[in-house]
Formats: sequence, C-alpha cells, structure tokens
Amino acid sequence: MTSPKSEWRVGVAGLGTVGAGLLNFLSERPGFAPAGGSARVSGVSARSRSRPRPFDISSLPWFDDPVALAASDETDIFVELIGGSDGPAKAAVETALKAGKPVVTANKALIAEHGAELAALAESKGVPLLFEAAVMGGTPAVKMLREAMVGDEVVAVAGILNGTCNYILTEMEAGGRSFADVLAEAQRLGYAEADPTMDVGGFDAAHKITILAALAFGCAPTFGAAEIEGVDKIELLDIRLAKDLGYRIKLVASTARSDDGGVSVRVHPALAPLDHPLARAGGALNALFIEGRRIGRIFIQGPGAGAGPTAAAVAADIADVMTGAQRPVFQKPAGALKPFTPVDAAHTLGRAYLRLLVQDVPGVIASVSETLAEAGVSIDSFLQKPVEGEAGVPIVLTTHAVAESVMAEAVRRIAALPTLLQPPRLIRIARI
Repeated sequence: MTSPKSEWRVGVAGLGTVGAGLLNFLSERPGFAPAGGSARVSGVSARSRSRPRPFDISSLPWFDDPVALAASDETDIFVELIGGSDGPAKAAVETALKAGKPVVTANKALIAEHGAELAALAESKGVPLLFEAAVMGGTPAVKMLREAMVGDEVVAVAGILNGTCNYILTEMEAGGRSFADVLAEAQRLGYAEADPTMDVGGFDAAHKITILAALAFGCAPTFGAAEIEGVDKIELLDIRLAKDLGYRIKLVASTARSDDGGVSVRVHPALAPLDHPLARAGGALNALFIEGRRIGRIFIQGPGAGAGPTAAAVAADIADVMTGAQRPVFQKPAGALKPFTPVDAAHTLGRAYLRLLVQDVPGVIASVSETLAEAGVSIDSFLQKPVEGEAGVPIVLTTHAVAESVMAEAVRRIAALPTLLQPPRLIRIARI
C-alpha cells in the first residue's frame, strides 16, 4: 500500500498529444487530488528532445531512456504514454513495478497483451497498476467495471471503442463517399494514422474490449483469443441497403459470458437499429453499454481520444495513487486470473445481414431461399433493389437468430451457387 505524501514526483515517458496535455494539466493544477498533496513532473522522456511541442520542457530533467526515468530515485509515480505492446514501454513499466513504484499507463496494447503478468508483478510489490486512459479516453469505462460494478454480476459489455472507424462510417453515410475517400480525409484531419491498420483492421478496439472483458469477468486479458474483423471491407452499398432496412453499420466491440462459463470477445461490423443509442453515436464519439444482472443496462458515451479527455483520465489515475486507493488490477488477485474459454460457435446465436450480387435470371431468389432453408437458416426480411452501375442485382436479407456455425455453412453453400457474381457479404446484426 502506498503511503500518503505531501508531494508526488511524476515521471512521464512519452510526450505526444496525451503527454503534452498531462504536463499542461499538472502545471496548472498540481494540487488536484481530493486527498490533498501535489503532483510535480520530476522528469520526462521521449524519442526526440528537440521536437516542437505545445508545452515547454526545457526546465524539466530529460531522460533519453524511459527505463532510466522509471528507475530514477526522483520518480514516485511512473506514467507510460509511449505506446506499443513491447519494447521500451514494456521494459520501463516492468522496471518501475519491480522498483515498487505505482504505474499509470494509457497503453491498451500493453495491458491487453501482457496485463496478467504485469498485474502479478504489481501485486507482488503492493503497488497500483492503473490504465483508465487505455479505454475510451476520458470516458470512465475502466472505473465503471473496476469500481462501480463490483456489487453486481456483469453479463455483457458492448459498444463503439474506436473513434476513427466511427468517423469513417459516419462520413461514408452522410456524404455518400467510399471508404478509401473518407479514410484519406481522416488521415488529413489527424483522425487516422498514416498506417491505419490498427484502427480500421479492428485491432485497436480489440485491445480495448480485451481489457474490459478481463475487468468484467475476472479473467486474464487474452488478446490472442479475440475474434477480430475491421471495417476496411465495408462498402457504401451496404451502408445504403442497411439503412433501407432500418439499420446503421457500426464497428461493435463486445464481450459476454455464456451459461457454461465461456467468454466471447469480439470486434466486427454490425447493424444497429437506427433508433438505438449506438447507431446515434456519430463522428469520433465512443459509446458503451454495460449490462449487470441486478443493475440492468448502463450507457456511457464520450470522446475516446484527444489531449484533454485522455490526459484527464491519466490524471484521475494519478489522483487514485495519491489517495492510496488500491485493489486487484483485474477484479481478482493476479494469481487467480486464468485465460477465458472462448464460446463455441455452435452455441453462439445471432442474426445476420446477408448481401448477394446475383445474375438477373429467373429462379435465382428461389435457389437462395432453398439453400438457406436446407442449411437451417430462416429468413426474417428480404430486399431486392437494383442499384445503378452494378453488374447484377443486389439481394439483401436478414435472418432470424441461428448458430454461427450454421450460418457459416449456409454462406459456404450460397457461395457455390452458379448465379452468384461475387462472394456473399455477411454482416452481423448487433445483439444489443
């Protein structure tokens, strides 16, 4: 347990957008913690000392190596804002924890991929490892699960956890533009990186939902077991047809526990009804549902990134350290954490949107319907809407709930039909 101090010396590694925002915050409000005392930046580290920054660091002690900053006798709390699951970020965090120093990080990849071993190290030294800023920026998703929900049993968590993808899908619908066009704009505006794979491939959201799953169900973060599908294959045609059916496409990250104790952790495009709160969360916003067995559903929404919101989340964790707040990193003691058991696809039920591009010939609809029926899939709604410029006729249907293994077999059979002009496009309908 950390002891009360009148002043806490904070070492900050990583001086990008969030790091600069944190330095600015601590310079303006050093005594922000509710229990009193103050926080002072005692050293900084980054890739380049001379890079232009919105905050003057000339008076702060500089460390070329973040590991040296973590080990410094002048560092009471180590803040890691470098990023990346391995390399300097992991080495520096491990160094701080081994030295018995509290760690605050915004690094979702590090926690999602190495959270269990870092939790064991932190708990063996009796110091906090906090990461509120790793999920949803300044919107308190981690604290909701770590603190507010401990009196309930979490059933499921689902939401929009990547602002870049949400912005792209929103702008595709609003402007009638292609994925590639909107992505290029997002890169110009700074919403997307030069290499957008982590965002549009779904990996960023997968890191975040992996963390939330560990907190919700008291299991070890198991990123390698997450099912991940990004938005890079979403076409404007699907966005338009989904809207005609009363839905909006979002990248939904979700985790739920089955009756037999299995846990699903998934990221994929999904259709949400137009009047649903997730469908209404536009632009770069993040939004999340947490469902408890006693409390029911809680909905939170807010900015998932940015200097101000994310730095505020880091500062909140620093305040928790200063006030002596401490609890297991992932709800259970680290020694009790086990990787979750994935849910068998044969036992996972869900509805789906299926779009087919077929030849405009007699009997094609009947062959599709028969193929689905033979596979055990029942059609809920059907839409045939010729689209100008398409070589064939798009057929769109939604299904009743069915096991995912059954749906996969149905899609395989449909793909073999001679009247299909391109592979079937399947998008899940969100279970929210």
